[in-house]
Order: sequence, then structure tokens, then C-alpha cells
Amino acid sequence: MSEIWAPEACTLPTAERPFRQAEFDELLATAVRHRPERTRLVLDLEPRPEVAARAADLAVRETGCCSFFTFELTATGGGLSLAISVPDAQAEVLDALAAR
Repeated sequence: MSEIWAPEACTLPTAERPFRQAEFDELLATAVRHRPERTRLVLDLEPRPEVAARAADLAVRETGCCSFFTFELTATGGGLSLAISVPDAQAEVLDALAAR
């Protein structure tokens, strides 16, 4: 199993973290990544309704345990993107997520 990248501030029970990580890995598997800022990661996703629904669901659940994340899901012009932002103090968490 790969290293868990959840920060200490995460309130998700430890036993559930590998499952959440797998959900992020699945979303990231086909995403094109852009890092416009140290504290912002943008994922270009497959522009399909089921991908948008999965990304939105994951974002809502993730902010429930790691409230420092900000997610912006945008569907426009036939494209779909998910921007993930964190405060500067949590940039290492975003580094780990981007490297997956």
C-alpha cells in the first residue's frame, strides 16, 4: 500500500483513509494536472456527468474531514475541471496529492 498523505488535521477515521485515498487516485488517474500556484492544483477531468458527480461528492466529503481544502468544480465550454486550493501552511498536502 502506498503512503497515506492525509495531514494531522484530518478528522477522517484512520481506517477509512485508504478508501478515500483510492477515490482520489481514481479521480487523478485520467486527470491532466496544472499547478498555477503553490497552493492551487487544477485537474482537467473527463467532461462526463458521472465524473462531475463523483468529483463533487468527493469534494463535499473531503471538506467534512479536512476543512482547509477549497474545491471549485467548473463545467464550461465542454470541459470539466476541479480546482483544489489550500492555505499556505497546507501546501505540502497539496504537493503530495499532486504527486499521486
